Amino acid sequence: MARVVDPFIKVSSPQIFLVRMIVFLALCAALAAVLHRQIVSAFLNNPGLNGVIFGVLAVGIILAIRQVARLFPEVEWVNSFRLSDPGLAVARPPTLLAPMAALLGDRVGRMSISQATMRSILDSIGTRLDESRDMGRYLTGLLVFLGLLGTFWGLLETVSSIGTVINSLQVGPDSGSIFEDMKTGLAAPLGGMGTAFSSSLFGLAGSLVLGFLDLQAGQAQTRFYTDLEDWLSTTVRDLDEAPRERGFGAEREPARLSAVAPPP
Repeated sequence: MARVVDPFIKVSSPQIFLVRMIVFLALCAALAAVLHRQIVSAFLNNPGLNGVIFGVLAVGIILAIRQVARLFPEVEWVNSFRLSDPGLAVARPPTLLAPMAALLGDRVGRMSISQATMRSILDSIGTRLDESRDMGRYLTGLLVFLGLLGTFWGLLETVSSIGTVINSLQVGPDSGSIFEDMKTGLAAPLGGMGTAFSSSLFGLAGSLVLGFLDLQAGQAQTRFYTDLEDWLSTTVRDLDEAPRERGFGAEREPARLSAVAPPP
């Protein structure tokens, strides 16, 4: 059964998705506040690499929120374009929907476009929406990579330190000093394990946060694209109907051609 689309329904606002992102970030901040002592202790195991991980996470959060926030002026432009009367000035051309604004020109209010024009508009907008999320996906993968990098970095330090401790052991009559040297030497391998596990923890947790934010941004863009497609589908007219709407000239054309044609 075909779905009937009301041409007067506005394009929905992505506000609900932005609220979800803010609530999720607030819950993450609350959890971090509860575990701040453990987080600070793990962070100090490798401040350099962990600082890079937190920096990438902050950039990813900003980009994800921006992906949703940039839809607000686009939705406002589409709704104003749809509800405007002919000759009424429409808001300034949008950024994301620039191809659509260029193709539609000054046609405001009720209009009709061809199937090819609609498909061209939707393909251009879909490509732009997909490309806008590439950086967020890359940053999510980068966090996983940085976590694995910290893991192998810490394991390398651990293996190297254990080898140093073993080589420094000297067999002698004083067994107490041997165990004391071993205890002192094992501090470095344990520090390497701390580097490995802390970086993995922060990298995977950061990728989880960015993954959820990217999911919400994708859902917001999908709803915007779907609402836009629903509206454009109500403006599509078959090309065969255009001559009849312009007048009777097209219907008289075959008769005129047959009148001037030479008799067989």
